[in-house]
Amino acid sequence: MSQATSDSIAATPLNDATFRSPRMQLFVMMILEIAIWGAWLPKVFPYMGMLGFEPWQQQLVGCGFGIAALVGIFFSNQFADRSFAAERFLAFSHLIGGLALLGCAFTTSFWPFFSCFLLYSLLYVPTISVANSLAFANLRDPAKDFGFVRMGGTIGWILVSYPFIFLLGAHATVKETSLIFIVAAILSFIMAGYSLTLPHTPPRKSAGDQDGLAWLRAGKLLAIPYILLLFIVTFIDSTIHNGYFMVSDAFLTQRVHIAGNLSMAVMSLGQIAEILTMVVLGKVLLRLGWKWTMIVGILGHAARFSVFAFFPDSKWIIVAIQLVHGVAYAFFFVSVYIFVDAVFPKDVRTSAQGLFNLLILGVGQVAASFLFPMMVAQLTHNGTTDYRTLFLIPTGMALVAVILMALFFKPPTFAPEQAVAGH
Repeated sequence: MSQATSDSIAATPLNDATFRSPRMQLFVMMILEIAIWGAWLPKVFPYMGMLGFEPWQQQLVGCGFGIAALVGIFFSNQFADRSFAAERFLAFSHLIGGLALLGCAFTTSFWPFFSCFLLYSLLYVPTISVANSLAFANLRDPAKDFGFVRMGGTIGWILVSYPFIFLLGAHATVKETSLIFIVAAILSFIMAGYSLTLPHTPPRKSAGDQDGLAWLRAGKLLAIPYILLLFIVTFIDSTIHNGYFMVSDAFLTQRVHIAGNLSMAVMSLGQIAEILTMVVLGKVLLRLGWKWTMIVGILGHAARFSVFAFFPDSKWIIVAIQLVHGVAYAFFFVSVYIFVDAVFPKDVRTSAQGLFNLLILGVGQVAASFLFPMMVAQLTHNGTTDYRTLFLIPTGMALVAVILMALFFKPPTFAPEQAVAGH
């Protein structure tokens, strides 16, 4: 594009308003925010294996992000967004977090690596909630527009996988694979600078003890059978979901023999399908209702892991089954968020969402970090992993969750009263 053409476009009021609108600014914010995460997650466990980390050390690193999620949910709700302007908090956290990621890239001993990763996790996880809060505070119609903004995160996760096609070799070395942290660090520094261009969002006023009471009231709702059942099933499904990211890259490269520089792109097919699934989710909820939409989502996990178990020699089937990630994520996890917003009392909805986030980002991550590396260690003999048994375990867990939902989940309404905005 010529400079004259660029100047002409920039001078057009419609385009200027479009690209400077808070909606587009926040969309780009979410691209960067989630791309940082997507840069390192698919390959961090194979990378730790390359470094020779023991299973307990890998478990500890995996728990670091989960523990940070547990701390971060409360930290961001109770301190971060009440003490700092949101955009400045994001800038500081991503600047220091980027330095911590560089530390991960250039350390190969366990304790220095773990210390850098834990520091990064403690800084990064609160930014997820703060970014969401900043978006809600600056959107004219959050109910209508947040879905579009959050889709930027999914696009960021997809886009960040493709540079590694060129950065990694088919049989990536330790030095090459460490680039996952360098790319994440560069994105973190870009996000730090970009955050200062976001709309000024001052600290929100403290609500005294009101939020604490809301958390307590939300917790007491677990005494209601269908809510307790959904809580248990969400824990099971989030453990399976987080475990997928811990073992899939090694399976794709070592057993299916997909080139190491293509595995992240293959896994990103699930996020592409997620965007398409979100488009139809509202209509599916209206037709199938809460229970069966969520069950279909859980069955997505079961289908993917069972295909992994029984068809590891069919490369195209393995690649194609990645597409069910969109069903597994949107039909269950997004349906849970919508369910909470539709069914829970208005004064505890935010806290109830926090409780389920606690499961998905925190408790489920910690549980998966213990379970999956332990299973890999026990099922690996003479350098060969029994992937069939490994994948049949989460398949069985998913089927147990399906049975629990089918028999005992009895929500007060069949489905949302109307199609969900943005879906």
